[in-house]
Amino acid sequence: MDYKTLTFGILIVLFIFVFLKTYFKEKQNSKYKFGTKQIVRVAVFGALSGIFYIFIKFPVPFMPAFLEFHFDEIPAFIASFAYGPVSGLLVLLIKTIIKLPLTSTLGVGELSDLIYSSAFILPAAIIYKKHRKFKGVVIGLSIGTVFQLSVSLLSNIYFIIPFYMKVMEFPKEAILGMCQAANPNIKDIGWSYGLLAVLPFNAIKDAAVIMLTLFTYKSVHRFIDKLQQ
Repeated sequence: MDYKTLTFGILIVLFIFVFLKTYFKEKQNSKYKFGTKQIVRVAVFGALSGIFYIFIKFPVPFMPAFLEFHFDEIPAFIASFAYGPVSGLLVLLIKTIIKLPLTSTLGVGELSDLIYSSAFILPAAIIYKKHRKFKGVVIGLSIGTVFQLSVSLLSNIYFIIPFYMKVMEFPKEAILGMCQAANPNIKDIGWSYGLLAVLPFNAIKDAAVIMLTLFTYKSVHRFIDKLQQ
């Protein structure tokens, strides 16, 4: 483990904790309270998400090597279901800030992950907040998955890959070569790449994240509450 990275991440979480505590101090008597307990929970889940984001990731066979499988969305999902969509979004922001000093893409990769994760988690959390039953979970996760797949597909084709090439000055041929090394059927970095790499990769990842979230939700939620008490 890189202790410098871990120390930096802890400092970032502490800074965000102080910032959120100050920002939401005036909202203690509002309808949706966001007090010290909530801030602690967000900070803990944000730290967990950041650790998952940095240390638990791996490539998927038959997919381009730069598409890495990671599980940082699980803590964000649990926080959003337990404490609301705003908490889930803050968890995603915290893990992104923790990861930024270690970026190898000048922040493009982290930006794309933030966009995809937000598109995945927020619709599901908003629906679950209004329908807090198992049916609401199923509908929320289904809509979140469809929305995330659509956003990841379109943003990769029209925004992320072009933006990455511009920022990193990476030639189109090099990216296409990496894609074809994993799947020769990918003919370009447009719709061919999107339909044969981005879409199946995110579908597999989303399914794994959903299953692990549903499996661990209650136990992790209760553990965090007991730990805080």
